[in-house]
Amino acid sequence: MKTKFSKSGSPKGKPRVNVVTLGCSKNIHDSEVLMGQLKGSQIDVVHEANHIQDNDIVVINTCGFIDNAKQESIDTILQFADLKDQGKVGKVIVTGCLSERYKPELEAEIPNVDAYFGTNDLPDLLATIGADYRHELLGERLLTTPSHYAFFKIAEGCNRPCSFCAIPLMRGKHVSKPMEDLVKEAKHLAANGTKELILIAQDLTYYGLDLYGKRNLSELLRRLSDVEGIEWIRLQYAYPSGFPMDILDAMNERSNICNYLDMPLQHISDRMLTSMRRGTSKQKQIDLVNRIRDKVPDIALRTTLICGYPGETEEDFQEMLEWVEETRFDRLGCFTYSHEEKTHAYTLEDDVPEEVKQERVEAVMELQQGISYEINQTKVGKEFKVLIDRVDGDYFIGRTEYDSPEVDNEVVLDAKTNYARIGDFVQVKVDGAEDFDLYGTIVK
Repeated sequence: MKTKFSKSGSPKGKPRVNVVTLGCSKNIHDSEVLMGQLKGSQIDVVHEANHIQDNDIVVINTCGFIDNAKQESIDTILQFADLKDQGKVGKVIVTGCLSERYKPELEAEIPNVDAYFGTNDLPDLLATIGADYRHELLGERLLTTPSHYAFFKIAEGCNRPCSFCAIPLMRGKHVSKPMEDLVKEAKHLAANGTKELILIAQDLTYYGLDLYGKRNLSELLRRLSDVEGIEWIRLQYAYPSGFPMDILDAMNERSNICNYLDMPLQHISDRMLTSMRRGTSKQKQIDLVNRIRDKVPDIALRTTLICGYPGETEEDFQEMLEWVEETRFDRLGCFTYSHEEKTHAYTLEDDVPEEVKQERVEAVMELQQGISYEINQTKVGKEFKVLIDRVDGDYFIGRTEYDSPEVDNEVVLDAKTNYARIGDFVQVKVDGAEDFDLYGTIVK
């Protein structure tokens, strides 16, 4: 975040709260809820302000997932703690996953932060700022995304035992939000112009087990699909083990449930899947992908993979590379393994050199780049419904139903010959395609 300073300082009276968000879409959601609560207490709040005022209360919502994210969070805390020492901001408060996981260490190492809070300490954080937690503000968030789409968190925490993952340490056990509350929140968002709900959780497919005694994502999807004004519902972060196939029935039945599924599979080698404690196998994952594609032939599948997990041999990696080539995922992300304290995998030797991890990630992404290019070429000459997200220079930038914001392909439209408004749905004919972009013309 680039920071500028107000020459005149802030207005007299209550300090402004400047929320800085790091990490994933769950953190974005949590920051939006925090900002909605602050606004409900008549406190001036902004998100990642370009101009920092000298009595700002800065709340940093941190990420503690992997090494790079942790370092970014620490660097940001140090930056604002230094500004506080210089008298350029009023207070610095830290919340989120890093603070949940390392609070004692952070308090010892960076003591000039005013307060540290964990992921479930929102009422205490608000009290520190002089605000009350108001239960009646359900769904009243200050969106940091464009108003036409919103990340929509349906559950918190995770019960999965994945060996490499520290999320249960930071977010706790899985807790589903009641369906009635989620429908009410969706109606509130829709009434304020939100057209797309991007469903997020550590594991969407676990939804309802704790509240209703069964996996109930399919019923939730139908209830959300009925909300007037919601034109797209998108599924992110589905877990492969115990995958509820009935959500695909809902996808087929309802035109506003996108033919899109983000399902991180992490690896394909049986050795790696067993050590990762994923509760599945190579053949089960292959069969699951095939069943999903059989049931929803038009579906776009996104997955995420890890390279360099402890004990990953060249043979394991080549097996994964061949599987990626054969499976031809529509979207794919790949990351190097991060050795995280207190996880099960931390007991293993982190024996794959960092440069080898990086080389393997680059090999996977180079392969995926070619796959994406070939898939995109098949779209030339076809028409797609596109949601316009933003204007970038002389171009409108949008997405099809097969793409989530920031991580997937985009549709580029020349603003000199096409007219649209941000948040509009338009029908686009694809005229050209590259690895990760489509180029088109609005036809209506």
